[in-house]
Amino acid sequence: MAISDVKEYAHLTEVDVEALGAEFDAIRREIESSRGAKDARYIRNVVRLQRTLEISGRAVLFASFLPPAWLAGVAMLGTAKIIENMEIGHNVMHGQWDWMNDPEIHSSTWEWDNTGPAKHWKQTHNYLHHKYTNVLGMDDDIGYGLLRVTRDQRWKPFNLGNPAYNLLLQMFFEYGVAIQHMELGKLAAGRYPKGSPARAEFDRKRGEVLAKIGKQVGKDYLLFPLLTGPAFLSTLTANLAANIVRNVWTNAVIFCGHFPDGAEKFTKADIDGETKAEWYLRQMLGSANISGGPVMHFMTGNLSHQIEHHLFPDLPSNRYADIAVRVRELAEKYDLPYTTGSLPVQYFKAWRTIMKLALPNKYLRHTADDAPETASERKFGGATAPSFDPVTGKRRGLRTALAEGRRRIARAVPIG
Repeated sequence: MAISDVKEYAHLTEVDVEALGAEFDAIRREIESSRGAKDARYIRNVVRLQRTLEISGRAVLFASFLPPAWLAGVAMLGTAKIIENMEIGHNVMHGQWDWMNDPEIHSSTWEWDNTGPAKHWKQTHNYLHHKYTNVLGMDDDIGYGLLRVTRDQRWKPFNLGNPAYNLLLQMFFEYGVAIQHMELGKLAAGRYPKGSPARAEFDRKRGEVLAKIGKQVGKDYLLFPLLTGPAFLSTLTANLAANIVRNVWTNAVIFCGHFPDGAEKFTKADIDGETKAEWYLRQMLGSANISGGPVMHFMTGNLSHQIEHHLFPDLPSNRYADIAVRVRELAEKYDLPYTTGSLPVQYFKAWRTIMKLALPNKYLRHTADDAPETASERKFGGATAPSFDPVTGKRRGLRTALAEGRRRIARAVPIG
C-alpha cells in the first residue's frame, strides 16, 4: 500500500519534521517580504510577450494557405497558448500575483484560454489537488479518473486501455481538465439521481462547462478562421494544431511532475491530524522536478520546479529557481530525496508506469510497498529511525536508505 506514515517513511522524528517545517516557513516569510517592483515587472512583461505572440500568430494565419505561414502561425499561437495557460493562467489563478492588487492579474478575475472554467479548476486544482496531493481517494489528479498510475489502484479490465487513454488525454488535455470537476464517474455510478440536489449541482456544472467549451470552440474554430476569409480551412486546422501542441506539452509537464519514479503516493490515514510541517514534507516527497535551463523553466510555467511549486503554490513563479537552491540544501541536511531529471527521462518514466499498470498486479514484479511508482514504509522492514555516520557525523536517512536499497537490487538476480 502507499505511504501511511510519512514521518516513518521519511526516516524523520517528530522533532525533525517540525524543524524542517520551520525552515520552510522561514523561506516563505523571506520571499513574501521581498516581493516588489522587479516581480511585478516580470509578470507584466510575460503578459505583453504572450499577447504579442498571439496577435502575431493570428495575423500570420491570414496567409495560412501558404505552408510556411501555417507553420509560423502554429508555432507562435501554440507558444502563446502554452505561456498563457502555464506561466500566466495557472500561476495567476494560484494567487501568486494577488499581492500586486492589479485587477487584471488577479486570481479572482483571470479567465484562461482553456475549455475548463477557471472557478472549476481552482476548486479541483488549488484546493483538492494541492491540499491532498497524491492522497489516494482524495486527489482526483491521480490518473484523472481515467488512468491507473499506481498499483495501489485496483486493476480492472478497463485499465488495459491505459496507453490509448493517455494518448487521447494528452492530445485533448484541456477537455479532460474541463470535465474533471463534473466527476462523471459518480454520474455513471448513479450517484446523481434525477431530481436530487446532487443532480441539480451536476447540471449546473455541466452547463458552465458546455458554455466555456462553446466559447472556446467558437473563438478558435469559427470566429478567427472566418476573419481570414479564403484561408478559413487552413486557419481552422492551424488553430487545432496550436491547441494540440499546447495540450500535449501541458500534459507532459504535469505528468513529469507527478507520475515519474520517486513521486510518492499516500493513504488517507496519513493526513489525519496532519500538521503544516507534515504537509510540507508530503509535498516534497510527492512531487518531482524537471531539470533544464531558463527557457525550459519558463515554458513549463516554472512547473519544472514542481517540488517548490507544491511547497509554495502561491509564491511568484519567477522565484522558484532561487527557492530551489534552499530546498536542495534542506534535502541534503535532512538526507531526503530531491527527485529530478530531464523531461525525456521523467516523461519516459511516467509513460512506463502507465503502460505497465495496464496489466494486473500478478504480471508485475514489484508490490505496492516497493515499486518504482509507489512505495510504503514497509519496504524498510521497520528500519526507519534516523541515524548518523560515526565518522562524518552526517545524517543517514531516507535518501541513504533508498540508495542502499537500489544497490542491493542491482546486485541481486531479478526473479518473478
